[in-house]
Amino acid sequence: MSRYGRTPSRTLRLACALALAGLAAALGPAAAASPQAAPATEPGLREVLFVGNNWEGTADVLASTGDLARVGRINVIPDKEERLREIYLNPVKLGFFLGIRATAGEGHDQFADDMYTTPDGTAVVVSRPSFADVVSVDLRSGRINWRFPVAGYRSDHMAVSPDGTRVAVSASTANTVHVLDIATGRQVGSFATGDKPHENTYTRGGRLLWNSSIGDVTSALDAPWLDWTKGDRKLTVVDAQTFRTVRTVDMRERLDAFGRQDLSDAVRPMVFTPDESTLYFQVSFFNGLVEYDVAGDRITRVKTLPENPATSRDRTTWVNDSRHHGLSMSPDGSKLCVAGTMDDYATVVDRATLAEGPLVPADKPYWATVDGDGKGCVISESGADRVTAIDFATGAKRVSVPVGDHPQRVRLGRVPADWSGPGARQAPAATRE
Repeated sequence: MSRYGRTPSRTLRLACALALAGLAAALGPAAAASPQAAPATEPGLREVLFVGNNWEGTADVLASTGDLARVGRINVIPDKEERLREIYLNPVKLGFFLGIRATAGEGHDQFADDMYTTPDGTAVVVSRPSFADVVSVDLRSGRINWRFPVAGYRSDHMAVSPDGTRVAVSASTANTVHVLDIATGRQVGSFATGDKPHENTYTRGGRLLWNSSIGDVTSALDAPWLDWTKGDRKLTVVDAQTFRTVRTVDMRERLDAFGRQDLSDAVRPMVFTPDESTLYFQVSFFNGLVEYDVAGDRITRVKTLPENPATSRDRTTWVNDSRHHGLSMSPDGSKLCVAGTMDDYATVVDRATLAEGPLVPADKPYWATVDGDGKGCVISESGADRVTAIDFATGAKRVSVPVGDHPQRVRLGRVPADWSGPGARQAPAATRE
């Protein structure tokens, strides 16, 4: 339900161009569009949407097109009791566990942040912030194949390599990104980031890996003049084989040069054009998006989207410093889909003109992804426990379906064609750490 027309009540919400040109020339033409999309579906598998219900610790699996019909559901915390026992016996882990609940979790534990399936469709790999780990869950049995504890005390956003063999995960309290073999869970490399690494994105056919660090989003020091207290925020670009940094981008300098000293430089969800020449991203506290010319190393346009008059002006009430959090692009690169998290709507934006389409009412939309046939975007309505598909061509809502408690990330994946959920309940398998 939209908050338009009523008073909100939310609680507990709490380097240079030449060098880049040389790098681009050395790397050659960009890879095809949608580097984050699931690879083409193989015989015996079906494409689906995985919806991570963060506060519940489940993932709903839906048809990737059409009516988004329910296919099945999987529990991604089958080892919950074991993990809680470890946490409650360790005062430091317990402190962070409770801290996540009180801040980023808005009073809830965070059990399912991001997820990707393995290329063969036999398992789903999930980052679990409150458990500070990544696990692979067998889709047939519901048992854990492997578990990787991240550095520090919280795991966050992930990315899968274009060939589906590696998964990168942000360890947000350790300023580190781990890159894991998706089949075995073994670390193949890692790299340092700025403060609180967040979004990860592969480009150049998997040759480069981009990470955005967003700084401290849990403090109440949210006034614009206190922005400097948020920490070291930057884009870190590494060679995806050697994990050596090939470039860093401080968006503070680029925003200032564009005349937008008022905007935060904490880059949130981001998406590249099909040719990877242009990057669009959201930043903390802003109801809109920013356009960045990759080769020119400069911001070219900023789009401010409508404000919901019912949205509180108190920035400390905005979830984890977000105002708008969720961004995807149509496969042809002509349209952007924007989740207006604190403004309770989603909208399709024409990329040529940056004109927004109809404002589709949505309850705390937290993510946006492209559906299986590329004709629409799917947003997670975390405040209403549902996902909604919006047509790219018309900007109109197509369908909404109920899911679990507090859906956040929505990702395309693959499961066996006959899959409808794990079989009979079994005890969790022994985990390898």
